[in-house]
Amino acid sequence: MSPRAATPLHRRILYGMAAGLAAGLAANALWGDSEGLQTFVRTVTYPAGQIFLRLIFMVVIPLIVSALVLGVAELGDLRRLGRVGLRTLLFTLLLSSVSVALGVLLVNVTRPGDGLSETEKAGLLEMLGQSASQVQRPPVKEGLQIVLDLIPDNPLRAMVDAFKGEMLAVMVFALVLGVAVTLCDADKVKPLLALLRAVYEVVMKVIALAMILAPYGVAALLFSLTARFGLDILARLSVYVLTVLAGLALHQFGVYSLVLAWVVRVSPLVFFSRIREVMVTAFSTSSGNATLPLSIRAAQQELGIPRPIAGFVLTVGSTANQNGTALYEGVTVLFLAQFFGVHLDLAAQLTVVGMSILAGVGTAGIPGGSLPMVGALLVSIGVPWEGIGIILGVDRLLDMCRTVLNVTGDLVAAAYVSRSEGHPLRGAEPSSS
Repeated sequence: MSPRAATPLHRRILYGMAAGLAAGLAANALWGDSEGLQTFVRTVTYPAGQIFLRLIFMVVIPLIVSALVLGVAELGDLRRLGRVGLRTLLFTLLLSSVSVALGVLLVNVTRPGDGLSETEKAGLLEMLGQSASQVQRPPVKEGLQIVLDLIPDNPLRAMVDAFKGEMLAVMVFALVLGVAVTLCDADKVKPLLALLRAVYEVVMKVIALAMILAPYGVAALLFSLTARFGLDILARLSVYVLTVLAGLALHQFGVYSLVLAWVVRVSPLVFFSRIREVMVTAFSTSSGNATLPLSIRAAQQELGIPRPIAGFVLTVGSTANQNGTALYEGVTVLFLAQFFGVHLDLAAQLTVVGMSILAGVGTAGIPGGSLPMVGALLVSIGVPWEGIGIILGVDRLLDMCRTVLNVTGDLVAAAYVSRSEGHPLRGAEPSSS
């Protein structure tokens, strides 16, 4: 076994992060704003980090289309499963909305991206290969023009221009296509779904291959940032990380606890103790898909959820019910908007909330699967997608934490649906209470 195979990916990413930070801070302390260091960053280390990012972003469009169509098509089972499917869908949308709203509230309170001077902003944009004039919000739209622009007259053109502000139109096209698939005869659309599943699997493989380069990409990008901006960038990143973690903790132990106590009628402490093995596995693997078999087993054996309900809700939830990812994406997009000085009014922030919920549905349940979706959200508000490199070094920790919330949310949803269908959890209060 090779040394690389013997060392887990998350550990190699942490090593890359530490190496990039140490080397970048040392370079900043020794050479500061010297022209030689800036040239080295601009022509060597930053482009090296971009190789990793470009490998991921080149599959954004096929990922969005295949994931959203398949997600809606799988939710289309609600025609056969009736109340179970409908309750799962409504619960997913409600809890995802709450999670994103909570994250947006926190990021507006803490303002982790504020404080970048115009000189620093210009330097950052120069490093990203963007001029300040290019980083601006799309034109303000009024009235029904907002709705009209959501419907692409040419979906292929919208995909080509996705990184020029047409990403939301691509998402709407995929959603409409998914709804249409659910209304068609199952046998007739089977070839299309098989094709989309094949595309989705290929995209997942590309992302997995790109993640092999993640330790080196993280090291190169963090070196570029810290060599250029020193400790200032770390201070802002620490506030951003704490904001995301606070949002995840409040949703995990606040919102979920309220749902469990008031709706499912089971003690949150009892519930969390019964699924602790699932949460630990989710944290260590950063993969909702990898944790799915363990989640189904815990739902049946530890919580007493009937197998049909557990199988349906948890399988659909592993793709569609990603509260933690939606919260993370909303916070990250607003943080980077603040970082680049892109002002977002209430309407724009509500758009971010809606897109984060949709992006949560289309995010792959694998390590690093949220990065393409975050990039897609960034360009929709006028922030260069390359800006994601700023948070790349801390993404692994946040990925581990938000996966715990995602997996817990799936089990809470299954518990809610089970209770609603007359199957209370083991140890739950009777329905008459």
